[in-house]
Amino acid sequence: MTIIFESILPIFLLVSLGVWLKRSSLVDLSLWEGLEQLGYYVLFPALLFSTLATADFAGTKTDATALATIGSITLMSGALLLLWPLLRTRHVSSAAFTSIFQTATRWNGFMALAIAQKLYGPLGLSLTALVMTLVIIPINLYNVGVLIAFNGGPKGLRFFAFKIATNPLIVASVIGIVLNFFQVPVYGPVLTAVEMLASASLSLGLVMVGAGLKVSDALRPSLVALLAVSLKLIVMPVFMVGTAYFMGIRGDALLIIALGASVPTAMNCYLLAKQMGGDAPLYAAVATVQTVVSFFTIPLVLTVTGYIAAG
Repeated sequence: MTIIFESILPIFLLVSLGVWLKRSSLVDLSLWEGLEQLGYYVLFPALLFSTLATADFAGTKTDATALATIGSITLMSGALLLLWPLLRTRHVSSAAFTSIFQTATRWNGFMALAIAQKLYGPLGLSLTALVMTLVIIPINLYNVGVLIAFNGGPKGLRFFAFKIATNPLIVASVIGIVLNFFQVPVYGPVLTAVEMLASASLSLGLVMVGAGLKVSDALRPSLVALLAVSLKLIVMPVFMVGTAYFMGIRGDALLIIALGASVPTAMNCYLLAKQMGGDAPLYAAVATVQTVVSFFTIPLVLTVTGYIAAG
């Protein structure tokens, strides 16, 4: 566990740097929104494209990984919906439930990719990017569907199709996978330029994660926030690792699935909660607490999964 802890420490140091920079006078506050957009629309898609377009997935159980990943996300989503009647009797609002649902099912790609690269090298980075690609569409389908069903708003397949088709992460991932599958080479100078962009994505992304944290929310978390933290950092890894193990996945692939399940929720979906009638302050509070607690739970989940993966 010490090796895993020390490998994750640089990631959390960069997150802490983001927390400090956001609250210092060194960086103008107006710059952070532009950096977030740059990361979401340019740098992160560049990383996913370059990784997936050049990855070698030979020898990996991609079919089983896809089925296990999507299946476990679906099971977790169903379990959360079954939890709603109980939460309603506890006076949890529908807006709060949508934020619980989002923070329990979404995961922070910046952190997952950075940890995978540090712990498992290029293959781990490629597998993590693949798993991310597999879960992006069902996660968005389930979360947007829940936001619409519980909070109202535009309904229909056309709305969802638009959200998916305009997601830069999905577009970049699909293009990368298609080029890889058909073995279409990317022109060398173009690939080099994309890789240069990609190299800046993880470090800048982690700093932006820190900048988005609401530290005051982590000091006095509500019971609802603690429930969402437990669902994401404890229940989700059990669902995903258990499903993958049942599907016969072992070794690095199982560890990568465990990593994706154990990282905190995505920070940028705070805006989605705000735009679609969710409880945005609750989302921000949960995301902050999850990020802090995950510093301790990620090594634990990966250590336990390591023993399981070797069996």
